[in-house]
Amino acid sequence: MQEFVKQLGLKYRRNVAGKMAVFNGEEVILEETDWYLLDLFRLWWRYGISFIRLQMWVEEIMEKFMRIYKYQAHGYAFSSVEELLDSLGGSGFINMTRRPLSDSLLELGVSQRFIDEVIAPVMRINYGQNVSIPAFVGAVSLAGAQNNLWAVEGGNKLVCSGLLKMASANLLEAQVNSISPIHSGEGLQYQLSFTTATGTASELYDIVVLATPLQASVGSGVQFQGFTPPFDELPGSYHSTVATIVHGYLNTSFFGFPDPRLFPFASVLTTDTPDLFFNSVASVCPVNISAGFRRKQPQEAGVYKVFSPQLLEKTQLKTLFRSYYSVQVTEWQAYPRYSSSQRLPPVELHPNLYYLNGIEWAGSAMEMSSVAAKNIALLAYHRWNRQTDMVDQRDLVHRIKTEL
Repeated sequence: MQEFVKQLGLKYRRNVAGKMAVFNGEEVILEETDWYLLDLFRLWWRYGISFIRLQMWVEEIMEKFMRIYKYQAHGYAFSSVEELLDSLGGSGFINMTRRPLSDSLLELGVSQRFIDEVIAPVMRINYGQNVSIPAFVGAVSLAGAQNNLWAVEGGNKLVCSGLLKMASANLLEAQVNSISPIHSGEGLQYQLSFTTATGTASELYDIVVLATPLQASVGSGVQFQGFTPPFDELPGSYHSTVATIVHGYLNTSFFGFPDPRLFPFASVLTTDTPDLFFNSVASVCPVNISAGFRRKQPQEAGVYKVFSPQLLEKTQLKTLFRSYYSVQVTEWQAYPRYSSSQRLPPVELHPNLYYLNGIEWAGSAMEMSSVAAKNIALLAYHRWNRQTDMVDQRDLVHRIKTEL
């Protein structure tokens, strides 16, 4: 993603500092301060060296994952998510997709208290799920909780629109209804039937990339006709998340701060507590940050984003906010409903028919999808040109050093 930002000439949005807290339904049990050393001391005092073990574990995984950028720069591709993960971290990475995060962390020596009070809140805000998600998914989530996160000035959507323009692609705005294989001698093409604003039509394509979830819970609307063996929807389901944007006054008394002027937090995460009806609440900054911008103070009307597993009832909104001016709600199938028993979907559904969203079952993030997209572009190119020596190669670390 950073390379895309550089190529498109976009700018990083100015960071606006804000402190974070963890709430267990009764009180704030963990909070950031203005002093980094004090925060470290509090973590050590409450959790021992669990946070150090976690940091080392995440850094080791990310260091291995970073190999993918070098592999792709040299043109190598992988025919499945398992092959990709195996090339980066061997069987250890693959096993992490089949084992709960909590089990891996406990084996690492991370305390149960740290898992309940720190890890679980991060999983709830990032994936709306608990620590039973696969360990590799958890590692991706924890990497996304680091302090070096960034956003694009004007909105991250500028990356997508910019890449589309840069590619000079012939964009056809249509709903794809069906995909059918068309055999002609030894050749194979795919007929896509679709609906546009002016009616229905169809076209033939040599290569097709599906970049939408094919699970039943999402409802892509795409039918696969004439395939042998037949296939339609992939197993598994997506997790529904509700994002509620509220313009109003946060009820800081709910978090144990009767005087809103003494509430110092920009975001509040929550533990996995049955009575809590939301996963997180955080003040929202605009996509363009002016030089004089400052976050609204809790005693002022601000814009807040609330993540919750279900639509918030009016009584729940009144619990979180003293009063509000407007509410906007978005409910969507945000990411897979993770399970350590769920196998990873294929990348190649059929010759020259590729599926991008399988990577989400290893870890759902913009960066993961970008990696998957480049992998499919390389894979499709090599398959078309029958360059088998560039697909699913072993010991790439040593091979690339030799090439250099």
